[in-house]
Amino acid sequence: MLLSFAAEGLYRPVWSSAILEELQNYEAKKLVDRLGLDPSVAAQRASRLIATMRTAFDDSEAQGWEALDGTYGLPDLDDEHVVAAAVVAGAGVIVTHNAKDFPRDRVPEEIEIQPPAEFAYNTVSLNPVVGRRAVEVIAARSGRRGRVLTVDDILETLERRYDFVDAAAVLRSAARDGT
Repeated sequence: MLLSFAAEGLYRPVWSSAILEELQNYEAKKLVDRLGLDPSVAAQRASRLIATMRTAFDDSEAQGWEALDGTYGLPDLDDEHVVAAAVVAGAGVIVTHNAKDFPRDRVPEEIEIQPPAEFAYNTVSLNPVVGRRAVEVIAARSGRRGRVLTVDDILETLERRYDFVDAAAVLRSAARDGT
């Protein structure tokens, strides 16, 4: 969903090669755990996702972050590359469920740490109509996978699975208000 918001121009995503590598591993594991896919099939699908992200957002991969890796004193050294990439790319927000590993006094003050649900809400609040369009595009694409999803199906999943309750409310209002 967050990438769909980016595809509609609501924000510019940034990441590093290290972030994409972590995401690829996470996505493959999720596909095995949640859908029961064979690990090799899951790995291929996760690899395709990363390739698609690199193609769709060809200016999003931060370069030159490596020199800053390890300079922030974060509790988990494995998270240092995230801050380094955000600094080099000029990001205003790091989106993570893991805020405890990004203490406010260790992250440059111009970078906020937000959980995905808060980021989604903040993003769609800026332009609810465009946010709603992102959900409509996902719904229109869903038929290609066999099960057609409605906008309401997607919003319910966002609420139930990802706790995007406030963002979903804004997106529902956009349909009612036309704003």
